[in-house]
Amino acid sequence: MSEWTEIIDGLTDHLTLLKELGERTVSLDPEVLRALGPRNASGRARAAAAPAAPQHPASASAPRSMTFTTPDASVSRTPEQRRQALDEIAERIATCEACDLYRQRNRCVPGQGNPCTPDVMFIGEAPGADEDREGLAFIGAAGQFLTKMIEAMGYTRDDVFIANICKCRPPNNRTPAADEMRTCLPFLRDQIRIVQPKTIVLLGGTAIRGLLETQAGVSRLQGNWTRYEGIPVMPTYHPAYILRFESAGDAVGLKRAKTEVWRALKLVLAQLGRTPPRRAARAARS
Repeated sequence: MSEWTEIIDGLTDHLTLLKELGERTVSLDPEVLRALGPRNASGRARAAAAPAAPQHPASASAPRSMTFTTPDASVSRTPEQRRQALDEIAERIATCEACDLYRQRNRCVPGQGNPCTPDVMFIGEAPGADEDREGLAFIGAAGQFLTKMIEAMGYTRDDVFIANICKCRPPNNRTPAADEMRTCLPFLRDQIRIVQPKTIVLLGGTAIRGLLETQAGVSRLQGNWTRYEGIPVMPTYHPAYILRFESAGDAVGLKRAKTEVWRALKLVLAQLGRTPPRRAARAARS
């Protein structure tokens, strides 16, 4: 697949998402148009501005532009070079004082896992108390449920990469503020470029808003493909959302949430040309 084919595919997927969200027209960054080349830019601009489905007043706003990049040089890095690059990012995170979250943290949480083009990269919102204490992503109750999700797909945690939008724990586990996410996002973007996952699974609304820069919520995007810099992205619910049904004793809500998440994960496996282990699939639905 050529570089230009990836760019056009990404643009097509993005416009399809905007249409599904009720956008009538979209505007593209001039830099994107220039990147597409003078010979074809005008035609693509007209296509991007074409009317879409009727807008619903209650629909959430979506990102107005998408930045496409050429394939990253990290695809040719050795495993050791990738690990070193991730270690350098972790060192930058450890010394970062760009927002106030560093003041109350015990340890920053860069993320961990397979750095060599894993099938899946899972991205959540921010560390919790357990993660803040140990410096590892998703090791608390939500992390244990994520482990079950990963195993249901036929992987181990070492097979995938796990990270968060924010690398430091917000006080009292509150949702990260918009400026905190913007400040921390470059670390995650660099990690994605180094790891080069085949797919990304966004866990929860905060991860969706942070990486995709959209106000569309998880309930709208759950189970529907989009892309980030050419990488297929599957948004779904955060494990903590599912655990709330369990804590509340809501069996109906718990089963519905598990079913929707499992459907999203099966779509990821289909994208990768894999099928879930039979025993794990039964466990995921139970």
